[in-house]
Amino acid sequence: MSQTDMHTTDVLVIGGGTGGYSTALRAASLGLRVVLAERDLVGGTCLHRGCIPSKAMLHAAELVDGIAEARERWGVKATVDSLDWPALVATRDTLVARNHQGVVGSLQAAGVRTVRGTARLTGPRGVRIEGAGEFTARRGIVLATGSRPRLLPGLAADGRRVVNSDDALFAPGLPASVMALGGGAIGVEYASFHRSMGAEVTLVEAAERLLPLEDEDVGRQLARGLKRRGIAVRTGSTLTGTELLPDGVRATVRTPGGEELVIETERLLVAVGRVPVTDGLDLAAAGLSADERGFVAPADHSRLETAVPGIHVVGDLLPPPSLGLAHASFAEGLLVAETLAGLPGRAVDYATVPRVTYSSPQTASVGLTEAEARDRGLKVKVNTLPLAATAKGKVHGQGGMVKVIAAADGAGGEAAGAVLGVHLVGPHVSEMIAESQLIVAWDAEPADVAAHLHAHPTLSEAVGEAFMTLAGRGLHQHRTAARATAR
Repeated sequence: MSQTDMHTTDVLVIGGGTGGYSTALRAASLGLRVVLAERDLVGGTCLHRGCIPSKAMLHAAELVDGIAEARERWGVKATVDSLDWPALVATRDTLVARNHQGVVGSLQAAGVRTVRGTARLTGPRGVRIEGAGEFTARRGIVLATGSRPRLLPGLAADGRRVVNSDDALFAPGLPASVMALGGGAIGVEYASFHRSMGAEVTLVEAAERLLPLEDEDVGRQLARGLKRRGIAVRTGSTLTGTELLPDGVRATVRTPGGEELVIETERLLVAVGRVPVTDGLDLAAAGLSADERGFVAPADHSRLETAVPGIHVVGDLLPPPSLGLAHASFAEGLLVAETLAGLPGRAVDYATVPRVTYSSPQTASVGLTEAEARDRGLKVKVNTLPLAATAKGKVHGQGGMVKVIAAADGAGGEAAGAVLGVHLVGPHVSEMIAESQLIVAWDAEPADVAAHLHAHPTLSEAVGEAFMTLAGRGLHQHRTAARATAR
């Protein structure tokens, strides 16, 4: 190998998704020399196959739903004459391309050297990038290679009849019928989009409720909203067989009662989770290994540093409590960059990371669920307020709720203590969760929140009213109760 193939830098980041490029940008802003290796396009799954294109499509779906609501509820004689699918796709792709150019431009402006190629570890400080040579990272290496959709044995995605979560919204045209397998955020969003576009939709989830990691009331309210839109929601159900047809899939689903249902659908989405990408990294060359699930666990969670000093992990390679969410990856990238720069980086508090599902209705949550609080032996006060209790909620007419969980140890007698969790279901609640994140993160009590006004008329009034009730000042009492752990 010639001398020109040998390179030295301060930090080398493998993977250009949200965790990788945020690490690179922050490290560069702190004066470190940074090389970012990416074998595809910077921006990763979130920008090119996940968050951004899917939310663009869901915005289009929201517009279609709005036209239907205008006609059916408000007397506005509007109709959707047709859908120009190529134009919709072109708008989506333009938005993705602009965001991609924004990331590329930011990296260039920060002085980050981006190298296109597959990277593998050669030692605790060494990386070889295909086509670019050997690199030594004096401060450290950051692993940010992301994840890919989990596959089901014997059910390969062909991009047309069977699709995975990475290519779901890039499949050709709009199908007349869809089955979404998996009731997590991806499956729910995909089901919601296609129902808005006129497809017959079946949503199948093996757990007893949708979004099984969220609060029970969230899953229940979400299922109610989706069913109201005509989506067939089948929880507690499993896929037991599939047969590929010339123009679709014949699926067999076992219901909770043991009944076998045969459902023919034009498209089957498999959204049963994601697995970390470590193939080709050669972890062993640096003295590392993945666990049985494919994660690369940090030895020091406060720095996200592995057992090999100087090698850090961000994003989807991290095991729980990391959440596999883009905004959590940003925070992880900032922490690792500051650590490599010798600063006391702020550890990520995963308990205060908000979680959002962009379906119709939307869900948004932060903090503990009621069941999690019970499992920890906590005595809690819970208030659940329907959005329709507010004037703006009635205007929207889509149902939904605010649920607040607080400790039952407030200083004011009947008032509740620190807020442990907030859970929202309804229109636009993704834009309402930031306030609750601050409340939970700062250990605020309902009385602290009740002192501040929420604009009238807004949906956020429901959040304010829920806290006022828990503070003993509510004007409308809705399902407020002190609940102790049942043992």
